[in-house]
Amino acid sequence: MRLLRSAVIGSTSALLSFALCASAQQPDATPYTKISDIAYAVVDGRELGLDLYMPRDVDNPPLLVWIHGGRWLYRTKDDINTLALVEEGFAIASVDFRLSVDAPFPAQIHDIKAAIRFLRANAETYGYDATRIGVHGRSSGGHLTSLVGVTNGVKALEGEVGSHLDVSSDVQAAVSYFGASNLTTIMDQSTPFGVMLRGPALALLFGGPLESTKDLAELASPVFHVDSNDPPLLLLHGDQDPQMPINQAHELHGVYKAHGLPVQFEVVHGAKHGTPEFFDAERTALVAAFLKEHLRREH
Repeated sequence: MRLLRSAVIGSTSALLSFALCASAQQPDATPYTKISDIAYAVVDGRELGLDLYMPRDVDNPPLLVWIHGGRWLYRTKDDINTLALVEEGFAIASVDFRLSVDAPFPAQIHDIKAAIRFLRANAETYGYDATRIGVHGRSSGGHLTSLVGVTNGVKALEGEVGSHLDVSSDVQAAVSYFGASNLTTIMDQSTPFGVMLRGPALALLFGGPLESTKDLAELASPVFHVDSNDPPLLLLHGDQDPQMPINQAHELHGVYKAHGLPVQFEVVHGAKHGTPEFFDAERTALVAAFLKEHLRREH
């Protein structure tokens, strides 16, 4: 019995040792290395951070900045839907910023632009290409994405956050997933359900009801900032979205076309707000192709 017990213990130890050894020899399953909680600025004593996902075995990749959704009032940089793009050779920086519960607009865009300036200034440290930066985001993050794309150099929206104020916050491409583009028309376009969600969210974002903050709503609306220098834009929107009217995408698409700018509009038929179709293999391939075209190395 003692011999049998010793044999069982010895066999178990050998199996455990083999499993640990095999595990140690297996490559990391993720296609990226992640650097968490990189501080890009401090505002009112609060550290603002970002997470950086670097693709493995890709030299000097283009960088995509991800802006999460959440009606401008909740969620964090952990809520990211596009890590499949890392497998397409893109680095991704997912950014935290002050939410509307922390500070009214334009604090959100000031923070995001500060993050872009920080990322451009520190490109050599982390190993991505500062000349090829795109921005992408969903829902309220899609709105902020488009606003970043069309407002390079707009003083009221550049802000003074961070330590790299002499660095450009310009981006070379933008992808908006079901985002807003005109906050002066969105309520009239919305379903009753959309009005119920969007009204309080906008009042919190602007620090007052929409009817008394029209100037701020216009400043926050990408359609009023488009000019001939703006970057290529891809819009994805569901035609059954009950929260964010598809007319918001139509408006920005129309203004881009009127300026002769590169723009692509993908209507996702049957899709609602944030449904899985937006991040499936088909749309990931579409987004990757758009970004590869407009973030080519010669750009």
